[in-house]
This record gives sequence, structure tokens and C-alpha cells, in this order.
Amino acid sequence: MILKEKTISCVVIDDEIESCNRLQDLLEKIPGIKVTGCETSGEGGIKTVVKLMPDVVFLDVEMPDYNGFDIIKKIREENVFPEFILVTGYSQYAIKAIKNEAFDYLLKPVDIDELRNSVCRLRTAQTKRLEQILPEKLRTLYSLTEREIEIVGLLLEGKTSGQIADELFLSIHTVNTHRRKILAKTNSNGTSNLMSKIQSL
Repeated sequence: MILKEKTISCVVIDDEIESCNRLQDLLEKIPGIKVTGCETSGEGGIKTVVKLMPDVVFLDVEMPDYNGFDIIKKIREENVFPEFILVTGYSQYAIKAIKNEAFDYLLKPVDIDELRNSVCRLRTAQTKRLEQILPEKLRTLYSLTEREIEIVGLLLEGKTSGQIADELFLSIHTVNTHRRKILAKTNSNGTSNLMSKIQSL
């Protein structure tokens, strides 16, 4: 299935306000990512991440109240599982970052090209994961059949009923019957509404 790229939401946690602001400025230069929170304390960062549930957290390691690894542990204990990209001036935490399953590890001062590359790899990883879990979600949430899931995938690619009929060796009437059933099962009032629901899964 081809999924439309969605905006990546992120929260920045760094006890130095200048570092917070600089990273936010850099992120705003990268299309497709939006900073939804910026916190200068570990405690405040934990609360914000649990509340907003962003896709990714850019996290300093050494802070006065909690270190970055404590924050990762506490957030996961709240059953919230964003990706974590550690941003620090200290290279000695790289091994520990890997052991804590951090997505990436960036050294300060953050280079815009390295940041852009990290975000790009994150987007690729998220898209692959969604493509793998989407069929199962459609089966579980909406009880779609394999054929209906196949048609949803082709609709996501922007194909018309005629094109879908040609590709699946079906009549247009059969494809349109499947589309009506899909709309009914997903309680959607049209194809655009259906696509919005699927993209938000």
C-alpha cells in the first residue's frame, strides 16, 4: 500500500533554552515535521510527551532533574512509545543510546544536514511500519476482506474504479460493489472520508 506522507509531530526536551530554540529553528526548515512542544525540564517533558503523544522526541541526555535515559524509561512506563533521537554534546552515550533503542544520536551543535537525514530515515521507517500493520488494522477494526483490503490499497494509490477493475480482472460493477461495502463497514460518507480515516490509523 502507498501511504500519503503525514506530518511528523515532535517534542524537544533540553534544559538549555538556547538549544531548544536552535533545534526548533532547524526543524522548522525541514518540510513535513512539526514541533508541538518544547520543554526545558525532564518532568515537564515527560508530561508533555504523555499528553501530546508525538511521533518523535528530541531529547538531551544530561539535565538537572532527570537524565535522558530516565525520561525514556518513564515515558514508556506510561505506555507511550514515540521514537527518541538523543541530542547531546557528549559522544560517550552512543552505546547506551543503542541499548535503550533510541532511533538516532546527534551531537551538538546539530548539523542541519545530519538532522534532515535523521528525519528522512525516520519517515522511511514509519512508512514501512505502517504499510506492514495497516492490512491487519483494516481486518481488525473494520472486518474488511482480503479483496476489500486490496481495493483500499489501490484507492490509496489514487486509482479509479476502472483502473482497479483492469488490474484485478474484475468488472467495474464488482469494484463499485466492493467500494460501497467498504464505505459501509468503515462508516465513511465517501472515498475522501475513507482515505482520511485510513491515513489517521
